[in-house]
Amino acid sequence: MDAVDHRLSVGDPAPNFTLKDANGKDVSLSDYRGRRVVVYFYPAAGTPGCTKQACDFQDNLESLSSHGYQVLGISPDAQTKLARFAKKEGLGFPLLADPEHTVAESFGAWGEKKNYGRVYEGLIRSTIVIDKDGAVVLAQYNVKATGHVAKLRRDLSLD
Repeated sequence: MDAVDHRLSVGDPAPNFTLKDANGKDVSLSDYRGRRVVVYFYPAAGTPGCTKQACDFQDNLESLSSHGYQVLGISPDAQTKLARFAKKEGLGFPLLADPEHTVAESFGAWGEKKNYGRVYEGLIRSTIVIDKDGAVVLAQYNVKATGHVAKLRRDLSLD
C-alpha cells in the first residue's frame, strides 16, 4: 500500500517507535510523553538541503525548547553517518536511524517521489508535531528544506 494512504492527520495518535540514535542509544517516542515533540524526516544526512534544515532546527533549538518542544530528526541513514553529521554540524538534538524506513512508513513519510522525471520510492521530507498526550497537532508533508523551520514556528504561533 502506498505511504500516502498512511499520512497522519491532526488528532491521530502518533505511532510509537524505538530507534537507535547517532550514539547507538535506543530512543522511543514514548520517552517524551508529557512533552511536545517535533519529529522531522529528512532524506540524507550531509546533503545540502538536509544540512540546511538540520542547522535551522539547531539555530532554533533554544527557542523551541523554551516553548516545550523536543526535536527529533529521523532519516534512513546508518547510525555512523548520523554520528559524523551531528558532530560536524554541532547538532544538539537526537538524530535517529531508520534504515528499514519502518518509522517513516508508519508516519506516512515514505512513498513515491519524482525527481528529474524519474519515479522511485523514498523518504518524503515531512514534519509531524505531537502534543504531550501523543496526538498529532500538525502534519506537514513535502516540506521545503529551506525556510521550513521559520514556517513551522509561524504555524505553531511561536513568533
